[in-house]
Amino acid sequence: MSATVTYYYSLISPYAWFGHAAIRQVARECGATLVHRPIRIFKLFDANGGLPLGKRAPARQRYRLVELQRWRARRGLPLNLKPKFWPVDIALADRCLIALVEAGHDPSDYADAAFRALWANDQDLADPDVVAGLLAAQGVDAKRVMAQAAEDAVEVTYARNTADAIAADLPGLPGYVLNGEPFWGQDRIDDLRDALISGRAPFLVDPAPL
Repeated sequence: MSATVTYYYSLISPYAWFGHAAIRQVARECGATLVHRPIRIFKLFDANGGLPLGKRAPARQRYRLVELQRWRARRGLPLNLKPKFWPVDIALADRCLIALVEAGHDPSDYADAAFRALWANDQDLADPDVVAGLLAAQGVDAKRVMAQAAEDAVEVTYARNTADAIAADLPGLPGYVLNGEPFWGQDRIDDLRDALISGRAPFLVDPAPL
């Protein structure tokens, strides 16, 4: 039986963009199944101790820009350090990911295109026309997917995904969970790969407060 990796992310995260192709490659290489679980990142921050960018100390904000440049070079991916449409209300684009999953589609290529739209091409992911164009380019019925994305059931899934990420003890995104073991950050994908290849038991902790 193949392993299952639960993949928590939001299209608003540049680090999720950096890790997206890498986690897909690891899943293919290891024969693992990726379960896409878009979440509300700021709810996760509120619950598990993270801070939105604007509330971080100035030194941390500056250091983030250095790290983004390092990973942009390492991954060989385009990334605007200050995209035109950011911050952005990412809910529509994220909910379309959920709608694709619930319709039985693999949302990986749409996610890749949406990440690129925001982080490289200066497109507004809060604009329904932009999102519809990205969906149509994947060969799906954009109108139907967006209608489903607006349904209450998708919002319920969005909230449940977020609650599950909080329960998994992920401080931020992207997050990958294998057999209950959390891997936080795209810089932990190699660790996840090692765990998949070795088949080792998960490293877990007692959930009681320290």
